[in-house]
Amino acid sequence: MRLLLRDDFDDLFRTFERSAFHLEVADVYHTDEESEPIRRFLSGEPDDFAWQRPWLDLIRNATAAGRSVRRLRVVTVPHVDYTRWLLSISALNEDAGEQIRWLPRHLVNGLPITADDFWVFDDDKVVYTLFAPDGSFTGGAQTEDGVIVEHCAKIRDALWPYAIPHGDYVKL
Repeated sequence: MRLLLRDDFDDLFRTFERSAFHLEVADVYHTDEESEPIRRFLSGEPDDFAWQRPWLDLIRNATAAGRSVRRLRVVTVPHVDYTRWLLSISALNEDAGEQIRWLPRHLVNGLPITADDFWVFDDDKVVYTLFAPDGSFTGGAQTEDGVIVEHCAKIRDALWPYAIPHGDYVKL
């Protein structure tokens, strides 16, 4: 495995060729750039979303070049505050070209799942997202091991059809 810090991790979104898929399985993440926006959301204060523009630009550039970016979030129902916040901002990601689906954890019964978040790039690379003990994002661990890539791709392919597209999920 190769350790990827912030810049190397972001470079993956500039260099992948066809597809990027992210599986998120935690109910809460503690990233520095999200702490103030979440506080504002919980307080009912407006957000200018400037903190999210670098990510949205990466996605917009990738999808404008014809590449696919998909994200599947496995979530607990009833939703925690963090999930409610994600539901309120995910339309921005979709507007940038990212496809987002939601899978309530209680519907995972019998489907393959992992305890770790990961990205699959071009079906030949997996990057596990790494978090510090306090839950903050620290980077990624990249592998091109065919067995691991195949395992993660099978999880993606098994879960995606059961997950609910963002536009439909927010209407539930």
